Amino acid sequence: MSDTCGINMPHTAQPKGGFVSPKGRNIPEPIKRQIRQRCGFGCVICGLPLYEYEHVREWSIVKQHNPEDMTLLCPTHHAEKTRGLLPVSDVLAANGSPHNLRLGISEAFPLRYSGDSCLVNVGSNRLMHDFTRDAVIPLLTIRGCPVVRVKKQDGRLLLSLRIFDKEGNLLLDVNDNELIFSVDSWDVELVGRRLTIREGLGAILAQVEFYAPSAIVINRGIFAYDGFQVRVAADHIFLEQYGIRISKSSARMNGGAGFNFN
Repeated sequence: MSDTCGINMPHTAQPKGGFVSPKGRNIPEPIKRQIRQRCGFGCVICGLPLYEYEHVREWSIVKQHNPEDMTLLCPTHHAEKTRGLLPVSDVLAANGSPHNLRLGISEAFPLRYSGDSCLVNVGSNRLMHDFTRDAVIPLLTIRGCPVVRVKKQDGRLLLSLRIFDKEGNLLLDVNDNELIFSVDSWDVELVGRRLTIREGLGAILAQVEFYAPSAIVINRGIFAYDGFQVRVAADHIFLEQYGIRISKSSARMNGGAGFNFN
């Protein structure tokens, strides 16, 4: 999405330390979270948010889950380390200065959208657009800024969206199928097709599911621009300025636009 809406990603603070788990191969969720926070929610080498939890020294040797001795590696770098092609010294260096924490944002992750139609579920509201030609369709516009849009260009289907926190900081930015998130969040977790951003234990700020090649489900989030906020919950859209809830609406289009709030 264009930067004409005037939003910048915030920078990160260093995460807090951790504790050692009881023995067992399954990594407890609190320890996974500490590893994610310390590693910037992505592979420490390349920043990819598609990652695996890895013991810097092999599990067969340490037989415990100490978050300070563990890291995140993408499938490629994990395979290289397992096969001896990636030196442990390189992993340790990256673990001490993770890619995403240095930049303050994640590495861009490509989303595989394609075809001639796109379904967007926002809360319990459903918008479907069918393309008969190349076009740019704003599905959610706030004071003239398209915060959710789909575009058909040269035979490709391109998705863009922005989700914010309560203070108006940008948490998630998808720009023409490239996903980037801020590492300033308390927790960011990509499991399967679901991306969850939390502000604290059990407190979900945003949750989005990417159903490639043609659908996206926004379960929670805040869309904002120029002082106007649209809050999304699992079963409704809420317009704070007007105290209005919108739920269970449905539309199918082959032109025009979706929601437009001013």
